[in-house]
Amino acid sequence: MAAEGGTQTSSDYILHHLANLTYGKLPAGYVRDGQALSTDTWTFAHTAQEASDMGFMAIHVDSMMWSIGLAIVLGILFLIAAKKVTPGVPKGFVGFIEMVVEFIDNTVKDTFPYRSKFVAPLALTIFTWVFMMNAMDLVPVDWLPMLAAKLSGDPHLYFKVVPTTDPNITLGMAFTVFFLMIFFTIKNKGFMGFVKELTLHPFHHPLMIPFNFVLEAISWIAKPISLGLRLFGNLYAGEMIFILIAIMYGAGWALGLFAGVLQWGWAVFHILVIALQAFVFMVLTLVYMSMAHEVDEQH
Repeated sequence: MAAEGGTQTSSDYILHHLANLTYGKLPAGYVRDGQALSTDTWTFAHTAQEASDMGFMAIHVDSMMWSIGLAIVLGILFLIAAKKVTPGVPKGFVGFIEMVVEFIDNTVKDTFPYRSKFVAPLALTIFTWVFMMNAMDLVPVDWLPMLAAKLSGDPHLYFKVVPTTDPNITLGMAFTVFFLMIFFTIKNKGFMGFVKELTLHPFHHPLMIPFNFVLEAISWIAKPISLGLRLFGNLYAGEMIFILIAIMYGAGWALGLFAGVLQWGWAVFHILVIALQAFVFMVLTLVYMSMAHEVDEQH
């Protein structure tokens, strides 16, 4: 339901659902619940302010748990499918898995015109993993947080279930792609080839090297940032709409009935968003990998 208690406002409800279960270190002397901590303390944040004060080394436990857990589920599903593969026309679950693999394989062939044993599995992993994380957005926003609160005994427990609404997750994946892009650029073009890309493009003149470097450095850094923030922004907006719809359930039966219609309609539309964002993340990764394998350009 939209309200967990008579004193909780809509603003409190929204902020609670947008906060992560955060584990980090609070320094000695930090005032917590009216008392100063005597030593540095690793603990779960009780408030959004505590989560912010824990700084860079804090971990969003819920995002990590769901992202790793869904990756394990994917691995198990593909392992089961691999063991059930038989000669002939695949059916049922195995047929569905083969359809997904074939779709990714065709997309890779159309987007990545080079030979690589790494890129196709990377594309398959990205698409299915991002899709699974996005699909958690279709679970009603209160079900899993309320279950976690009951199991933990803490009615105010923070517990987000959509990893891709956490910029740490989306940017983490995006920068992993970025580092892979740098690795394959150096592998295929050599270190000096990588340096030339940064310094002799777009203007092939020694005097333009500083200007070229600034332009290319900005272009390279913008790739992972835009890749990660695009996914985060779309899923965060979708999650916010589900939360706003959930608030309507506590505003009377008429708005509650209307909220049910809105929730169904938005969920149907959001299925397209979920699949599209996974596809876009995968295709942009393939484009970046293709750029890293391009060795014909002369600098």
